[in-house]
Amino acid sequence: MTPTVTNLMKSPTLMLALGFGSGLVKKGPGTAGSLVGLLVYCAMAQLSPATYVGLVALGFGGGIWICGRAAAQLQIKDPGCIVWDEIIGMLIACWLVPLEPAWLLLAFGLFRLFDILKPWPIGWLDRNLKGGLGIMVDDVAAGLVACALVHLAMFGAASGPLVSG
Repeated sequence: MTPTVTNLMKSPTLMLALGFGSGLVKKGPGTAGSLVGLLVYCAMAQLSPATYVGLVALGFGGGIWICGRAAAQLQIKDPGCIVWDEIIGMLIACWLVPLEPAWLLLAFGLFRLFDILKPWPIGWLDRNLKGGLGIMVDDVAAGLVACALVHLAMFGAASGPLVSG
């Protein structure tokens, strides 16, 4: 089944799984969903770290069910239009990242890079885990790698040049 706006309006599961409609974008639904995740991050960035992690964990746990159910409704194993996983992946990639354009752009770019290229172990997770967990977990892994690299870059920027002239 190809989802439509009408389907989303009738199904809260599809509304969430398809990122409030961003998954309906014809070219680059994953990128559109990631942009929604970035906007959600901007709204959540001022939360305490514990509250933020708790909400992201709830989003991940609920996402396993949401994505699995949506894939079953759509009768497709891992439909590209399901972008809840990208939203959660972006929230992970952006954890404790300052609301500054350069850092947000780096987090977004790295997350998309790892989500698209799927290097090991991300690709292995994508190929070997099924259902809602399989849909979610590769994006979580991409988010974790992107987050680690953004924080390394922030540490490097705060430390100054590695070699003095």
